[in-house]
Amino acid sequence: MAAALTSAFVRPIANAIPASRAGIAFSRAFIASSLWLASPPLKGSRIEPGIRGEWVRGPEVTEGNAVVLYIHGSGYALCSARTHRGLTTRISDGTGLPVFACEYRLAPRHRFPNAAEDVRAAYDRLLDQGYRRILVAGDSAGGHLAVDLAAQLIRERREPPAALALFSPLFDVTFSLAAQRERMSPDPMISAAAAARLVGLYTVDADLASARLRFTFDDIKGFPPTIIQAGGLEMLAADAIELARALRRAGADCELEVVPGQMHVFQALTRFIPEAEPAMERACRFLTGNLPAIVRAA
Repeated sequence: MAAALTSAFVRPIANAIPASRAGIAFSRAFIASSLWLASPPLKGSRIEPGIRGEWVRGPEVTEGNAVVLYIHGSGYALCSARTHRGLTTRISDGTGLPVFACEYRLAPRHRFPNAAEDVRAAYDRLLDQGYRRILVAGDSAGGHLAVDLAAQLIRERREPPAALALFSPLFDVTFSLAAQRERMSPDPMISAAAAARLVGLYTVDADLASARLRFTFDDIKGFPPTIIQAGGLEMLAADAIELARALRRAGADCELEVVPGQMHVFQALTRFIPEAEPAMERACRFLTGNLPAIVRAA
């Protein structure tokens, strides 16, 4: 029912909005209000400002030397840490860990690799603050940024995150995989063409064959354990499947869940979709199950 209603009312709006300054402003307001309605922050959670982001703690969460870095999605252009509090408060509650939801510079004003640089800066700040056990979670474009972060750290022979949880991650920034999937069944939320226009605001001057945008993992060994969740009705299910294949070919421990009948980032729709909560619980168990033993300061 949720998918049918979304297809009838949201998809036409999403496809009609132009990738202009006015269109982006409308989309930001529309998505912010929609997420607040569909998945309000978990009651009893605490939100505190941080450097280029915010700290989120579930009702019973205390401090430690482990943390979750959350990277929001929405095409590198639309959302923020604030819009994703429904997700971040539940991740904090489910893992028992504080979550730092980073803010990154948004397109169209800021283009590749600005967002990726801001995510890396957030990770480095967590290290500087004494966190030695870092988990990473992200949705949609945030999933792409999470994979890029881990890959870059490995290439630099730096310690990558302990584990990743990716919700409906973007893998193919050209949207060729999504377009193929769309020909079998339209995505309830948006068309591949409209999504490509939005992401194109970020990648417009970039080489789409760059290793930072088109992941191959040919030179990557030791990628962190990763869980990928996607909805069976969304076009980015194709991206989720191909990303899982690529990670497994590289030797990574990767769990893939394509949940039948679900939409893009359905975990954020807790008020309307019963499958959202158990999926989030599975993702949180995966993250904490791959958290290493306590690291003592030298």
